[in-house]
Amino acid sequence: MPSRLSSKRFLITPTLCATFVLASCGGGGGTTTSPPPPPTGDTTAPTVTFSTNTLTVQSGGTSAITLTATDNIAVTSGPTVTCTNGGSFANNTFTGPSVTVDTTSVCTATASDAAGNTGSSTLTVTVPSWTSAQFENEGLFKNKCDIIRTGTNPATGNPYADTQATLQHELQWLRSWSDNTYLWYNEIEDKNPNTFTDKLVYFKQLKTTATTSSGTDKDQFHFSMTTEEYQERVSSGSSAGYGIRWAFIQSSPPRDIRIAYTEANAPATTAPANLARGAVILEVDGVDAINGGTQANVDVLNGALFPSAENEQHTFKVRDLDGTERTFSMTSATVTSNPVNTSKTITVGTDKIGYVLFNTFGTRSAEEQLVDAFATLATQNITELVLDLRYNGGGFLDISSELAYMIAGAAPTTGKKYDDVIFNDKHTVTNPVTGRALAATPFHSTTQGFTLVSGQALPALNLSKVYVLSTSRTCSASEALINGLRGVNVEVVLIGSTTCGKPYGFYTTDNCGETYFSIQFRGENEKGFGDYADGFVPVTTAPSNQAEVAGCLIEDDYTALLGDQSEKMFAAALNHISTGNCPTAVTPQEVREDKFFRDPAAALMQTPRLKRLQMLEQSNILTAPEALVQKD
Repeated sequence: MPSRLSSKRFLITPTLCATFVLASCGGGGGTTTSPPPPPTGDTTAPTVTFSTNTLTVQSGGTSAITLTATDNIAVTSGPTVTCTNGGSFANNTFTGPSVTVDTTSVCTATASDAAGNTGSSTLTVTVPSWTSAQFENEGLFKNKCDIIRTGTNPATGNPYADTQATLQHELQWLRSWSDNTYLWYNEIEDKNPNTFTDKLVYFKQLKTTATTSSGTDKDQFHFSMTTEEYQERVSSGSSAGYGIRWAFIQSSPPRDIRIAYTEANAPATTAPANLARGAVILEVDGVDAINGGTQANVDVLNGALFPSAENEQHTFKVRDLDGTERTFSMTSATVTSNPVNTSKTITVGTDKIGYVLFNTFGTRSAEEQLVDAFATLATQNITELVLDLRYNGGGFLDISSELAYMIAGAAPTTGKKYDDVIFNDKHTVTNPVTGRALAATPFHSTTQGFTLVSGQALPALNLSKVYVLSTSRTCSASEALINGLRGVNVEVVLIGSTTCGKPYGFYTTDNCGETYFSIQFRGENEKGFGDYADGFVPVTTAPSNQAEVAGCLIEDDYTALLGDQSEKMFAAALNHISTGNCPTAVTPQEVREDKFFRDPAAALMQTPRLKRLQMLEQSNILTAPEALVQKD
């Protein structure tokens, strides 16, 4: 039910001549004088007039309306507006109350003169709780919160903009914001927000339900997380854990859980764990990690594999690559991931080959680590580059552009589009987030200010070809790299399996302590191609369409360390460099991401928190220009 206000008063200011047409007002002078005393026998009341006597306003919305008060002598008090069921009037604008059922609010404006005569006028306002396909400007509801934050936003250094309001204000903001900026806004079913009591449940359904030609969800990347958690992850790359990237070859019984890679100086790589890529998880806290099929088993496994805080101790039984089985305890800690996990140069025959294992574009430190790695590679005069993006789910598009330039150099990229950002058909001229004229993301030849001072020249390898190692975890900004380079005729040889298929992205948007990720744009390269919603596919024959990329289909089999020349995907790239040929094609073991999230019963990683973390890793994020200069 709406809030019922028996008598709420709104004093219209400023007084006298400032806003309202008052017939008794004189001109000129600039000197404030008291109104003349009333003549004896003055019985004429002020005339109070609304420009209309009936009005319809959306819940929490606004409408322009004029209120005037005149008197034969002078108006000395008012006009004052009182509404029976909420709403406010100021500066010739009526703001409707936030309601959950259809509401009528009768507003009475009164004004008095010096003789005590009082005049009035009545405005009847109809406030429907929700009207399908009618949307107010999102700015009316922005930062109006059911629960407000106080203090200073650590990301900006400014006070939080939250103001006290209601849940309905937050839902109306989500509704209007989605209608304005969501790429497929006309495919959202407009449901009455007043039937929802949870903003996250409401947001979850503000997306298309369409599917791609392969039958997968068109939008697999719609999620939110608390702003506090998002800012911590992006600014530092830190989170509670062990420093392990898990590989779920099979996430439901009989499970196959292995270690994909580890971080240095983390619980996983120090005694007693001393874990390495390829180890198989057999038991966790006494639960059979392979066959445990009850919900209680799943809860134990999820809780131990993905601790939510520091100092959680869990017991693991594993089988190492050499076949040794052992049991030990690990305690979670805050672990900072290194985006550039490995960077080195090897010589094979006459070829000097650079290898870079790069795991995320999604932390600001990725900019500095990439610049350091490529500056070193540039001094070593490499002739070939193997870029290992098999676990890189994406992140900041501007860092992706920087990397593309560092691979290709100035000759093919100067003046060319890296990623042409295309919004919905409401925004063909102006970026709806930044307010600036639409412009493609270029190949950045200088640093963009994530962790390095902006404007510094980037190192460049000036290569005409790059080998990219890929899996279904290669997503978003990583796919933009493949597409952007191909758009300027830099040859990409794809080794591994089909990428995840996300030619879309968003600006992360905070409101009332929740950061929302909603698809707002799609990207196209210099040649106008961006249709890879089912991923880039490595093929050994001539590509038949632009989503097919010449390369080799190779499994990620976890039998050797990443960067080891015997590891199958890296070995296939080295063989292709030397011979131009692929080994015998095999079927990749790792499942596609969309299937991962619809695994059968007793599958791991199905909780909302863990799904959010996975989707954050598969992101193509733009930042508003002012955000780029922030220092963390």
